[in-house]
Amino acid sequence: MAYMNKVSKVINIYTDGACSGNPGNGGWGAFLSDGKYSKEIYGGSKETTNNRMELTAAIESIRIIKNPSNIIINTDSVYVKDGITKWIANWKKNNWKNSQKKDVKNKDLWEELDNLIKDHEIEWKWVKGHAGNIGNERADELARKGASEQIE
Repeated sequence: MAYMNKVSKVINIYTDGACSGNPGNGGWGAFLSDGKYSKEIYGGSKETTNNRMELTAAIESIRIIKNPSNIIINTDSVYVKDGITKWIANWKKNNWKNSQKKDVKNKDLWEELDNLIKDHEIEWKWVKGHAGNIGNERADELARKGASEQIE
C-alpha cells in the first residue's frame, strides 16, 4: 500500500473460510472493526472448496463497506493474500491463465474481488491461523458456523 487515503478511520477485517471435505459443505466468516464499532458476518455453501470460502469471506466483508475506506484485511490464507497482491496482475494480463497456461481456478471470485477493491485502500496481511489471534479465531468460529448450517 503506497498511501492511505484521506479517510482517517481504518477498518480492520479478519477473514476465514472452512470446509468439511474439500469439496464439501463450506463456510466463510469475517470480523470487522474500526476501533469503535464491530460487525460479524458469515455464510456458507454446499459442495464448495476451502479456497472459494476464503475468497468469499474477503468479498463479502468488502461488499458491506459502502464508502471508500482504508482497510486492513487479515487472512490466514496465503492463496488469497498472494493471489490479490502478487498473481492477479499477470492472470489478467494473460487472459486469466496461470503460469502453467491453465485456467485460473475461481476466476469468478477473483474478478469480483478485483472489482470490489477499486474504491478502497487495502493492506493485505497474512496471519498465522489457530495461533491465538483473537480476530482470526473469531473469523474461524464464524466460518465453521456457516459451514455447519449447510448440513441438512
